[in-house]
Amino acid sequence: MPAVTADTLALPRLPAPRVEDVPRPVRSVTTAPSGFEGEGFPVKRAFAGVDLRDLDPFVHMDQMGAVEYAPGEPKGTPWHPHRGFETVTYMLDGTFQHQDSHGGGGLITDGATQWMTAGAGILHIETPPEELVMSGGLFHGFQLWVNLPARDKFSQPRYQSLEGDQVTLLASDDGGTLLRVIAGDIAGHSGPGSTHTPITVVHATVSPGARLALPWRLDFNALAYVLAGAGTVGVPGRPIRSGQLAVFGPGDQVVLAAGERQESRAPALEVLLLGGRPIREPVAAYGPFVMNTREELIQAVEDYQAGKLGVIPENALMPHTG
Repeated sequence: MPAVTADTLALPRLPAPRVEDVPRPVRSVTTAPSGFEGEGFPVKRAFAGVDLRDLDPFVHMDQMGAVEYAPGEPKGTPWHPHRGFETVTYMLDGTFQHQDSHGGGGLITDGATQWMTAGAGILHIETPPEELVMSGGLFHGFQLWVNLPARDKFSQPRYQSLEGDQVTLLASDDGGTLLRVIAGDIAGHSGPGSTHTPITVVHATVSPGARLALPWRLDFNALAYVLAGAGTVGVPGRPIRSGQLAVFGPGDQVVLAAGERQESRAPALEVLLLGGRPIREPVAAYGPFVMNTREELIQAVEDYQAGKLGVIPENALMPHTG
């Protein structure tokens, strides 16, 4: 279950769809393959098999979990570098610790979002706290990589910590959907995330049988990733379920609907809605680096090996083991 919930009857509501609004067509629905990241925590590669031109300005996203860890099982990542993009880590359930070589850090807990601009280069670690390693528990979230245009790839690194109670909460026009606006603007309601690249990030909980027609910027692309539950996307409705990504074409609004019946483990349709203004520049990616050219990738690797992307601090977090 999402950590941040609210009674939609008490929230601001979106305007009802207009007759002239054009629903975005569904270009594709793909299923995320499973894999492992860091020290071995399970992930689903949400963007696998999707053309980067359809994802632009996004380049990568992992759904982390959902997994119920036994004591001693929680895992994270060791210290590692990044350059050329931003990471957005959103925790639905569980706790991660973050620390980076630029002074950023803290706990990412239920419903919180951590935003790290790697820019010119940074080292960081994400690991479960020792008490969680010892106790075990539920772990579920996602990490999104947002590309930076060439002019911003060597910007100063920065860190934002957004607590769960800072997100903007809205309801659909009929009250059937709870919307958590993390970044961007929905019908004049803005999320707290500050971004170099203009994007929108929304977590929607659609009640069984409810339909959502969400206004969407014409100059943004639109993606919908199902975190839990089942339903349809687009008009007419195309089936979609947990672990699948829908890519939309152009239009005024994104349309979703939750199935009348949901599994007990997922009582509603949980969807992550993403969009951004395409950068439309060449993308050269290698491991933790996202640049514009192969030469810039080679330089990023050489700079990392020379210690130019940052230094692990003296008080550094280190991965905990049970």
